[in-house]
Amino acid sequence: MAAPTNTFTSTAAVGNREDLTDVIYRISPTETPLLSLAERVKAENTLHEWQTQALAAPADNAQVEGDDATADAAVPTVRLGNRTQISRKTARVSGTQDAVNTAGRKKELAYQVSLKSLELKRDMEFAITRNSVAATSPRKTRGMVGWMDAANVNAGAGYVAPDYINNVAQTDGTQRAFTETQLKDVAQKIFTSGGNPNTLMLGPTQKQTFSTFLGNSTRFDEGEDKKVVAATDIYVTDFGALKAVPNRIQRPRDAFVIENDKVAVAYLRPLQKTPLAKTGDSEAVMLLAEYALENRAPTAHGGILDLS
Repeated sequence: MAAPTNTFTSTAAVGNREDLTDVIYRISPTETPLLSLAERVKAENTLHEWQTQALAAPADNAQVEGDDATADAAVPTVRLGNRTQISRKTARVSGTQDAVNTAGRKKELAYQVSLKSLELKRDMEFAITRNSVAATSPRKTRGMVGWMDAANVNAGAGYVAPDYINNVAQTDGTQRAFTETQLKDVAQKIFTSGGNPNTLMLGPTQKQTFSTFLGNSTRFDEGEDKKVVAATDIYVTDFGALKAVPNRIQRPRDAFVIENDKVAVAYLRPLQKTPLAKTGDSEAVMLLAEYALENRAPTAHGGILDLS
């Protein structure tokens, strides 16, 4: 079949306007679970420090009637610290591109700045979840893996715990499957150490495995909606409930068990936007943040590590 002779069709036309929607669909995820969970506090130096305090162990405290009072041994505080890390992103757009009529955004520079802001937050999430040490040139903050206390982890063969007092990184062990027994083990260890965790943060693969644990085996069918609910968001241990939070950015081999109020991010310089000097026919804006992960009490948290 063909159109009648001399039918003017769209393939021959040169004046048809393009059909480009005025919406841009962003597919990259922007969630930063640990950064969002952590309390936001202020740092005042590139070495950010804090103290932890333990109590004396419980004892059979029975005293003789009428005896003189003697001073008990004091338990000193422990001083911990982390380095602030500078993370930045820069957007630069030519004068021409910022002047043309663009689809999906009004001004190219403003649009690029918004994208760089999201990228910067993802970089910060990456930094605070790593197996890293506090470094000085360039400065790097010790990530969550580097704060794991040896008493509160379940790890694979060959694992060596980090030494956060002497700034030594963790040695990863042999990877193995994630099991419910491992989770129960870490929950008990943290409770014994004095912690009361309330969040389980883990990668997407481990989140699916978590939803199959027998402790969460009750599944139900919402008949009217024709849906079967097979995901688990809350796991109740013998020592409290854990809310499962999937994190795309943390290492897939790590699952963090966190006491929310014992972790913070300290900002020496909060996220800020600075126009850069104009040197030609373009405009540039730098986005920057300077921050450190503040693990207020390492023994309040734990981890199931070396997961496959």
